[in-house]
Amino acid sequence: MRIMFICHGNICRSPMAEFVLKDLVHKIGKEREFFIASSATSSEEIWGGVGNPIYPPAQRELRRHNIPFTDHRATKLLPSDYEKYDMFICMDSANMHNAKRILLGDPQNKLEKLLGLKDISDPWYSGDFTTTFTEIEQGCKELLQRILKNG
Repeated sequence: MRIMFICHGNICRSPMAEFVLKDLVHKIGKEREFFIASSATSSEEIWGGVGNPIYPPAQRELRRHNIPFTDHRATKLLPSDYEKYDMFICMDSANMHNAKRILLGDPQNKLEKLLGLKDISDPWYSGDFTTTFTEIEQGCKELLQRILKNG
């Protein structure tokens, strides 16, 4: 199962979701069955071809919950990603709209929001990384259960 998490800049929500799901998959011993990544719908956090790291408050929130993460750098979603992934999980409605534009549509219905109809809170504006983490963790647990149930 190849999953791409998507948010605006790829420095807060989508990398948090990437590493939360990687941790959940690791804890059940199924990491070989998954490829999990994240990307941005904008290039605002990418300078000279190099993406910014996970935003420090997002890093602190991951550490607070003992979620391991790597030296992730922001990357931009590309049209060619559509054939490389089974699912594209967006953090909010704006990400869905922009991802569909970048991916030139969604003919195979691979795009969805992590919390269904609800948007994941954007801590870039709210400063509330705890609420964002809670929403992401809930969404990732539900996503993983759905994937495991459907085989």
